[in-house]
Amino acid sequence: MVIRLPDLPAHPMPPPAPLRLALFEPDIPQNAGTLLRLAACLGLPVDIIEPCGFIFSDNRLRRAGMDYLDAADRRHHSSWEAYLSKRAGGGGGRLLLLTTSGDTAYTEFAFAAGDTILLGRESGGVPPAVHAAADARLLVPMRQDARSLNVAVAAAMVVGEALRQLKGFPGR
Repeated sequence: MVIRLPDLPAHPMPPPAPLRLALFEPDIPQNAGTLLRLAACLGLPVDIIEPCGFIFSDNRLRRAGMDYLDAADRRHHSSWEAYLSKRAGGGGGRLLLLTTSGDTAYTEFAFAAGDTILLGRESGGVPPAVHAAADARLLVPMRQDARSLNVAVAAAMVVGEALRQLKGFPGR
């Protein structure tokens, strides 16, 4: 005797994320937690390029990320070289560095599906080799007498514009 179970409704796979975030050697756990929460809420994968300036299980990371940390699609890479190697094998899109020394305002940039927004260390950005590896260097326009925004705030602004352009915000 064969017992036939009723068909279950199909649950479509979510569409691939329109972009990724990459954190280069983050050194402030609260910012990393906030960025992971942002990514989890918007359905964006995150690459964390080690070494971090903190232990990844830090309580400050958990406090900022809350219960979203486990929902974040994240991949850890042991170094910049390991990250580049993985990107080369994965057919990644453009690498867009968010930097105070950028040459293009993010509001004037045309984002494309598959782009990765790369964020540098809060304490010092990225070294020249990482800067040179970027396909574009974007900045957030601000007053001339201001040095920089918090990295998580700047990332949220740029991610919001990129998702708006790509019509990539997750639906409700």
